[in-house]
Amino acid sequence: MSNFAKTPEPPYYAVIFTSKRTEVDKGYGTMAERMVEFASKEKGYLGIESAREADFGITVSYWDSLEAIQKWKEHAVHKIAQEKGKAEWYKNYSVRISKVERDYSF
Repeated sequence: MSNFAKTPEPPYYAVIFTSKRTEVDKGYGTMAERMVEFASKEKGYLGIESAREADFGITVSYWDSLEAIQKWKEHAVHKIAQEKGKAEWYKNYSVRISKVERDYSF
Protein backbone atom coordinates (compact mmCIF):
# COMPACT_ATOMS: atom_id res chain seq x y z
CA MET A 1 0.00 0.00 0.00
CA SER A 2 1.65 3.17 -1.09
CA ASN A 3 -1.28 5.52 -1.50
CA PHE A 4 -2.80 7.95 0.95
CA ALA A 5 -6.23 6.97 2.22
CA LYS A 6 -9.04 9.15 0.92
CA THR A 7 -10.75 10.13 4.14
CA PRO A 8 -13.84 12.31 4.59
CA GLU A 9 -14.00 15.60 6.41
CA PRO A 10 -13.26 15.08 10.13
CA PRO A 11 -14.17 13.97 12.63
CA TYR A 12 -13.35 10.29 12.13
CA TYR A 13 -11.11 7.80 13.91
CA ALA A 14 -7.65 6.36 13.28
CA VAL A 15 -6.37 3.04 14.58
CA ILE A 16 -2.57 3.20 14.66
CA PHE A 17 -0.93 -0.22 14.76
CA THR A 18 2.84 -0.24 15.23
CA SER A 19 4.66 -3.55 15.29
CA LYS A 20 8.05 -5.16 15.61
CA ARG A 21 8.17 -8.41 13.61
CA THR A 22 9.79 -11.73 14.38
CA GLU A 23 11.80 -13.55 11.72
CA VAL A 24 8.87 -15.96 11.20
CA ASP A 25 6.88 -15.30 8.03
CA LYS A 26 4.59 -18.37 7.81
CA GLY A 27 1.76 -16.76 5.86
CA TYR A 28 2.08 -13.24 7.27
CA GLY A 29 1.87 -11.51 3.89
CA THR A 30 -1.19 -13.46 2.85
CA MET A 31 -2.92 -12.76 6.14
CA ALA A 32 -2.08 -9.05 5.92
CA GLU A 33 -3.69 -8.90 2.47
CA ARG A 34 -6.75 -10.74 3.76
CA MET A 35 -7.08 -8.28 6.66
CA VAL A 36 -7.19 -5.33 4.26
CA GLU A 37 -9.70 -7.18 2.07
CA PHE A 38 -12.00 -8.05 4.99
CA ALA A 39 -11.66 -4.67 6.71
CA SER A 40 -12.54 -2.82 3.51
CA LYS A 41 -15.90 -4.62 3.46
CA GLU A 42 -16.77 -3.61 7.01
CA LYS A 43 -19.35 -0.91 7.64
CA GLY A 44 -17.56 2.23 8.80
CA TYR A 45 -14.21 1.47 7.12
CA LEU A 46 -12.70 4.57 5.48
CA GLY A 47 -9.23 3.51 4.33
CA ILE A 48 -5.75 2.36 5.27
CA GLU A 49 -2.12 3.47 5.02
CA SER A 50 0.85 1.27 5.79
CA ALA A 51 4.65 1.44 5.82
CA ARG A 52 7.17 -1.26 6.70
CA GLU A 53 10.91 -1.21 7.10
CA ALA A 54 12.69 -4.50 7.80
CA ASP A 55 11.13 -5.66 11.08
CA PHE A 56 9.20 -2.48 12.04
CA GLY A 57 5.86 -1.42 10.62
CA ILE A 58 3.10 1.13 11.03
CA THR A 59 -0.42 0.65 9.71
CA VAL A 60 -3.12 3.26 10.17
CA SER A 61 -6.72 2.33 9.42
CA TYR A 62 -9.49 4.92 9.38
CA TRP A 63 -13.04 4.40 10.63
CA ASP A 64 -16.18 6.47 10.96
CA SER A 65 -16.94 5.44 14.57
CA LEU A 66 -15.65 3.72 17.68
CA GLU A 67 -18.39 1.12 17.19
CA ALA A 68 -17.02 0.23 13.74
CA ILE A 69 -13.53 -0.16 15.24
CA GLN A 70 -14.86 -2.46 17.97
CA LYS A 71 -16.79 -4.55 15.44
CA TRP A 72 -13.62 -4.96 13.35
CA LYS A 73 -11.62 -5.96 16.43
CA GLU A 74 -14.16 -8.73 17.07
CA HIS A 75 -14.35 -9.93 13.42
CA ALA A 76 -13.76 -13.72 13.36
CA VAL A 77 -10.93 -13.72 10.81
CA HIS A 78 -9.31 -10.68 12.43
CA LYS A 79 -9.32 -12.53 15.77
CA ILE A 80 -7.43 -15.43 14.13
CA ALA A 81 -4.87 -12.96 12.77
CA GLN A 82 -4.52 -11.35 16.21
CA GLU A 83 -3.77 -14.72 17.83
CA LYS A 84 -1.27 -15.74 15.13
CA GLY A 85 0.36 -12.34 15.48
CA LYS A 86 0.84 -12.79 19.22
CA ALA A 87 2.03 -16.39 18.85
CA GLU A 88 4.28 -16.13 15.78
CA TRP A 89 4.61 -12.85 13.87
CA TYR A 90 5.22 -10.06 16.38
CA LYS A 91 7.88 -9.49 19.00
CA ASN A 92 5.62 -6.70 20.25
CA TYR A 93 3.02 -4.27 19.02
CA SER A 94 1.00 -1.28 20.10
CA VAL A 95 -2.50 -0.18 19.15
CA ARG A 96 -3.59 3.42 19.57
CA ILE A 97 -7.03 4.76 18.74
CA SER A 98 -7.37 8.46 18.05
CA LYS A 99 -10.11 10.83 17.01
CA VAL A 100 -9.08 12.90 14.01
CA GLU A 101 -10.32 16.43 14.56
CA ARG A 102 -8.53 18.09 11.67
CA ASP A 103 -6.61 17.02 8.58
CA TYR A 104 -4.92 18.78 5.72
CA SER A 105 -2.52 17.77 2.99
CA PHE A 106 -0.25 19.02 0.26
